[in-house]
Amino acid sequence: MEQGDRVRAVYLHACLRYVEREFMTNTTLRERFGIDAKNSATASRLIKEALAAGVIRLQDPNAPPKTRRYLPHWA
Repeated sequence: MEQGDRVRAVYLHACLRYVEREFMTNTTLRERFGIDAKNSATASRLIKEALAAGVIRLQDPNAPPKTRRYLPHWA
């Protein structure tokens, strides 16, 4: 997958979680993409790419890293 595809996939996952009245987290992203818990840094990197692209945003900017939840940029 190219970077644009990865960012789009993270964005669509955040949108799906939002319409389900849930938040996207590192854990939900790992579950969606089948990433092992020991490779959680991969999910974190994908989230950072999507944040940098501006397609998702933090639900609470003051939350500690372990409890961060993400929303689509328009929510």
